[in-house]
Amino acid sequence: MSMRKPYPSDLTDEQWELVEPVITAWKARHPSVSGHQGKYAMREIVNAILYQNRTGCQWEFLPHDMPPPGAVKYYFYLWRDEGTDQDIHDLLRWQLREKRKRLADPSLVVLDTQSIHASVGVPATTTGRDAAKRVPGRKRCLAVDVLGLVIDCVVLPASAHENTAGIALLDGVAEQCDTVTKALVDQGFKKKVVEHGKNVGIEVEIVERNPDDKGFVPQAKRWIVEQTNGILMFYRRLVRDYEHRPASSRSRVLWAMTSVMSRRLTGATIASWRTA
Repeated sequence: MSMRKPYPSDLTDEQWELVEPVITAWKARHPSVSGHQGKYAMREIVNAILYQNRTGCQWEFLPHDMPPPGAVKYYFYLWRDEGTDQDIHDLLRWQLREKRKRLADPSLVVLDTQSIHASVGVPATTTGRDAAKRVPGRKRCLAVDVLGLVIDCVVLPASAHENTAGIALLDGVAEQCDTVTKALVDQGFKKKVVEHGKNVGIEVEIVERNPDDKGFVPQAKRWIVEQTNGILMFYRRLVRDYEHRPASSRSRVLWAMTSVMSRRLTGATIASWRTA
């Protein structure tokens, strides 16, 4: 750890021990031809990514006592493209599930979508307008387990139908977790998703809303995905979609959940930005 004063989003020593094995293995697979170990500590690169995720700042506004924006961007994009962010995320998810006395991979998932406004600089070719919610931007689609941990994330234009999101999520879940046998969805997902679930070996149950309910009424088991959506809103980089590529938006979700899970595993807390 550097001698700088730590930021609230920094990994503690205990949290870094959870992440370090993946980073060390990645470094071993990418040795420098000259034998140089790199100018910047990998822990500081991770801290810079988590800082930006939490605060929502632009690349050029990263604090001067962190690695320069160019170096942080390099590793963020490289780890995104090589799946290192996914490896870190999945390792922590397995550990947290086992800590909660559950198997490493779930048997049930909950699917849902959330339409997010896109920033001005986001390419129009990757965005759309959610006619139902009147939101121009992108649609963040999540598959979570009963603990609210993300199993898969898909980012689509906001104009994409729920069926498109559901099919993409089911394919992702089936590819990552062959243990999943059932998925719960709301009434926005239609018969096509149910039929696709049969093709990938996942029973899809559409949880219908009680017509007598007024306002927001949490649905048993399905409410957990709403909680995860709410948790992601604490990370300002995710409140609005600033990323040019949907793959970067997906990576932001993985890093946010990495921060959440590392704190849950170590019993640490971080102040809400809503706190005075």
